[in-house]
Amino acid sequence: MSTPERTRKSDLSPWNWLLLVPIVIPLLTFLFNSDEPRLFGFPAFYWLQLAFVIIGVATTTIIYQIGKRKENR
Repeated sequence: MSTPERTRKSDLSPWNWLLLVPIVIPLLTFLFNSDEPRLFGFPAFYWLQLAFVIIGVATTTIIYQIGKRKENR
C-alpha cells in the first residue's frame, strides 16, 4: 500500500520580504539619535524602541494572516 505524496508548503511568498521591515528600521540610527522629540517626557530613543516592537508585531501578524489565508485556499 503506497502513501499519497504530500504537497510541500512553499515559504517563498513575496510577502515574506516584509519581515525585513522590523529588522531594518531599528538599524537606522538617525531616527533615534537625538533627545528630541519627547513624548510624555520620554526621549525619542525610549518611545521609538516601543514603536519598533509594535511595528515588528504588526508586520509579523500581517504576514501570518496572509499565509494562513493562502493555506486555506
